[in-house]
Amino acid sequence: MRILIVDDERQITRVLRTSLQSHGYEIQVAHDGLEAFELFEQRPPDLIITDLSMPNMDGLELTKAVRRVADTPIIVLSVRDQEATKIAALDSGADDYVTKPFGVPELMARVRAQLRRIVKDEPESGTITEGDFAIDTNAHRVTLRGADVHLTPKEFDLLVLFARRTGAVLTHKVLLRSIWGPAGEGQSEYLRVLVGQLRKKIDKPDAESYIQSEPWIGYRFRSQI
Repeated sequence: MRILIVDDERQITRVLRTSLQSHGYEIQVAHDGLEAFELFEQRPPDLIITDLSMPNMDGLELTKAVRRVADTPIIVLSVRDQEATKIAALDSGADDYVTKPFGVPELMARVRAQLRRIVKDEPESGTITEGDFAIDTNAHRVTLRGADVHLTPKEFDLLVLFARRTGAVLTHKVLLRSIWGPAGEGQSEYLRVLVGQLRKKIDKPDAESYIQSEPWIGYRFRSQI
C-alpha cells in the first residue's frame, strides 16, 4: 500500500520514510500541503500522514481539500500546544492523530489500524463484522460475541458510526452532528449520556471499555478488548 507523508521538517520525513519502507509500504513525500495535494491528484495514496503547521497549504487545509473528493484515511501529526488545530482537523475529516514527539511503534500501530479499515470497509447497508461485533444494519440487530444486544435507535446509530470507523478518533462535534443533526452540535450532554448508555450494554463489568474517551476531543472505538 502507498502512503503519502507530508511535513516541512525533512528530518521527520526521512525517519518516517525509512520506518514505513522497512515495513513494506510504498512512500511518497511532500513538504507542504499544496505539493501534497498535487501528488494526491496525480496518484491517490491509500493513506496520508500529515503535519498541521506547514507553509503554502497547512495540514488543516489539506485535510479539507482531500475530504472534498475522497475518503482516504488521514493521520495528523500534532505538537501538544496545537490542541484547537488538532480538533479542527479531526472535525474536518482526519481519522486520527499522533502527538509529537512520537514513537515509531505507536505510529505504525495507528497506520495498520487505518489501513485495515479501508480493506474491511463495508457497504452503507448490510452486515458489519468487526471484532466481537456483528451488526445487521437492515434488521437493526447487534450481536456481541454471538449474543444479541438490544439497543435503542440512537444507541444503534452510534454503534454503527463507531464500527465503521474502528480505531479512528471521532470528535464530539462529528458525533453530535451525525446523530442529532446540525442543531445538536452544541449539546455535548446528549452525547455523554448516550455513550454511557451504550457502554452499559456492551461492556463487561470491571473490564476496559470498547469506547475509549479522548479527553476534550471525542471518542475512539475498538472492536475487541
